[in-house]
Amino acid sequence: MNVATILKMKGKGVVTAKPDMSLLDVAKLLGQHGIGCIVIEGDDGKVAGIVSERDIVRAIGNAGAKVLKEPVSVYMTTTVVTAREADTIDRLMSEMTTHRFRHLPVVERGRLIGIVSIGDVVKMRIAEAEMEAAAMRNYITTG
Repeated sequence: MNVATILKMKGKGVVTAKPDMSLLDVAKLLGQHGIGCIVIEGDDGKVAGIVSERDIVRAIGNAGAKVLKEPVSVYMTTTVVTAREADTIDRLMSEMTTHRFRHLPVVERGRLIGIVSIGDVVKMRIAEAEMEAAAMRNYITTG
């Protein structure tokens, strides 16, 4: 299975923000949408960064609530690791484990087309295992 399969099942909607939005406004978006990160898009429509709940908590922990008035661009990760539709689940798991993050924006031809979370990957891995087990049971019982 690959990223395209995940996006087909979950959809390609991605909540984005602009770099000049305040950290507070981004935090509100996270809460409103019940999500763990937001992709930051530049004026050119390309991925400029990504900010997660963890990033916001760390910023507040380091400098206090005053950071909530600052632009998200100050706290976003600017070196964003992305995925492509053809990437396998194994590649996603490797990237997420190696870099210790839970979300990968999906980019094709320079444009953001979706986002995959560790929860999406786990769900697909479980579905794969269940299909393999069913196939094995069917093979054993029908010979």
